[in-house]
Amino acid sequence: MLPSILFATLCLGAAEPVVKRVAGLTTVYRHNSHADVILSRLLLTDMLDGTGKDSPLKLVSLYADQRPANDISRLLAASHRFPIYSNIADTLTLGTGRLAVDGVLLIAEHGDYPRSPTGNTQYPKRRFWDEMIKVFRASGRVVPVFVDKHLADNWTDAKHIYDTAREMNIPLMAGSSVPGSWRHPAADIERDSSVDEIVVLTFGSTDHYGFHALECLQAVAEQRRGGETGVRAVQCLTGGSVWPALREKRFDPELFDAAMARLARRPSFGKSLEESVKDPILWRVEYMDGLLATVLELNGAVSEWTGAWRYHRDRRIESTQFWTQEARPAAHFTLLLNGIENMMLTGAPSWIVERTLMTSGLLDALLQSRANGGMRMETPDLRFAYQQSWRWKQPPPPPPGRPWSEQ
Repeated sequence: MLPSILFATLCLGAAEPVVKRVAGLTTVYRHNSHADVILSRLLLTDMLDGTGKDSPLKLVSLYADQRPANDISRLLAASHRFPIYSNIADTLTLGTGRLAVDGVLLIAEHGDYPRSPTGNTQYPKRRFWDEMIKVFRASGRVVPVFVDKHLADNWTDAKHIYDTAREMNIPLMAGSSVPGSWRHPAADIERDSSVDEIVVLTFGSTDHYGFHALECLQAVAEQRRGGETGVRAVQCLTGGSVWPALREKRFDPELFDAAMARLARRPSFGKSLEESVKDPILWRVEYMDGLLATVLELNGAVSEWTGAWRYHRDRRIESTQFWTQEARPAAHFTLLLNGIENMMLTGAPSWIVERTLMTSGLLDALLQSRANGGMRMETPDLRFAYQQSWRWKQPPPPPPGRPWSEQ
């Protein structure tokens, strides 16, 4: 993950640091929401308490789609002197009728929104995006945009956002905070190496945390020899159909054991894994080049993201834990913001958006498979290749944190 670039190296010799004015488009802005742990870093430093490093981004306007009882946006707007607008056009133009910001952070992750028939929360990302695009077109110019987590909850909207960005040459980034976070031990697929299979363990809500698991998977898979080749088919198994897949070795049991061994909070089973995990979920991903991947949601036994992969040449296994700071200041969001800042300052994305286009489509397809009784589904839309420009690097140690329960 690239560090914040604050000083004269990007100031073309200027004495003062570069500052980019950005607009925030959010669904909900409450304590510890994604809006808070991303946008509040522009107001309260990267420590979220005024004691850390300032961002080169200045939040100059905000749109919040919903205002729950625990909303904090009005308090922050009053104390930090930025306006909250009732519509997206004014948020981007500052009421002038013309685009008046240098970048946009679109953070639609929390709030009271319906679920799709497949169980994915339908955040209004396409609505936010299309209203933003109207301003870009009317103003005759574009600015960099970051979309938090997936591009959209369904393939049609995700592809629409991606295609519009390409058509208009909009610098676009998206994705999860987890792939660029810490790994214990430090591990990634070795350069120019082929892998046969990957297993990832996940937990929490299937659509929200399952997306993080897919981003972890894809951040590793895209590093293999030849880069990403596309996905041929997916399948989602649930409940009682998961355990036979394990017993029948439909995925590599040694990779499963290696991923389990990376759990920092190891389950102490007085009963079997099957008894501990009441509602297991298994996602199977078949790549075009023959790579197989399995993502297992094991609530009751797993409360972290871990992964393992097997190299083709020597059959060696490598594994890691994808670690996030589950305590404020949640420094993995600082790492995410560092990448966003770099794009806003330079106009060049810190990692290409095709990874998140892929994971957005994977989540949609896997949830469709679940809704169709675990049917194996061909994925012609996901048979696209890409070469990732980004490579993971272990970040410096995180600052001390305070558990959410103490906030």
